[in-house]
Amino acid sequence: MTTCSLTFPPQIHLANLPTPVQPLRHLGEKYGVELYVKRDDLTGITLSGNKIRKLEFVLADALAQKSDTVITCGGAQSNHCRATAIAAAMLGLNCRLILRTSDPANPPEPEGNILLDRMAGAEIVWITPDEYKQRDEFMAREAALLQASGKKVYTIPEGASNALGSLGYIRAMEELVNDIANTLGGGNQPCTIINAAGSGGTSAGLILGAKIFDVNARIAAVNVCNDRDYFVRAIGNICEQAIVDYHLNLNFDSQQDVDIIDGYVGLGYALSQTEELELICEVARTEGVFLDPVYTGKAFFGMIQELERDPKCFGERIIFLHTGGIFGVFPKSDQIRPLL
Repeated sequence: MTTCSLTFPPQIHLANLPTPVQPLRHLGEKYGVELYVKRDDLTGITLSGNKIRKLEFVLADALAQKSDTVITCGGAQSNHCRATAIAAAMLGLNCRLILRTSDPANPPEPEGNILLDRMAGAEIVWITPDEYKQRDEFMAREAALLQASGKKVYTIPEGASNALGSLGYIRAMEELVNDIANTLGGGNQPCTIINAAGSGGTSAGLILGAKIFDVNARIAAVNVCNDRDYFVRAIGNICEQAIVDYHLNLNFDSQQDVDIIDGYVGLGYALSQTEELELICEVARTEGVFLDPVYTGKAFFGMIQELERDPKCFGERIIFLHTGGIFGVFPKSDQIRPLL
């Protein structure tokens, strides 16, 4: 039963969908829960991860506006920027990326996602973390330069996390309804769906999708940067804009509906503690699933820490959303090797 209807705008099909839900039996037994993983790391090969679902709507809009160039932003090893660069190449679009690094005059070596960005033909503009705080202004400036040279530019926000991008995870929640019915034994039994929050669009779509499709689920996000207050605002703003833009008849309260599991940012965004990397290795050894150090590794670490504190904190059934990012493992190889 749905609580409201949604007419989706046009989208292009980039992802291999639906993605499977698989049990993590060994870890589930260890922590005394039914533990599953939604394998959105399998949305593609180089296009792997959650960003593709959002880009299906965002890039459809770019093409509808006759754009020939897209511009977006992220951290040096941004999964979103890598996915955007590759999707742009597939669609015949130019791509310019605004990436942050501590020393733009000496940017990181082209490895991991950066290597794929370059191979896909993206132009990269490096800026400092302080400059990145004004990333929208930087993107507007780059867009103006490109437009002055005759380009038709479409700007995509960080993570494609806006109302339009969130539709990708409303669609994913529609998939999860079928997953719960067909893979997890059916019924509308309660579960907790856990994801990593980096820019907020995935969480926003899951929250709205759970309401639209009347899913008996707690949607909880482990933030990998910033803090709870930041994400309550960011995710709340995306949800509220989507409710307005797509005429959704939903009751939404950001303070009640945005559930953030704070305290697991660790050393900072894309910086890894030994304990996080040890857990990534454990999951690979015990389940054959590879998490990434920037997003899913931190989120899974936060989930496990909460379970160790209180085994019943998420209820009996947990679905962990694997949002991809395997290419981010390779720049951490020097830290991982001693753990093997």
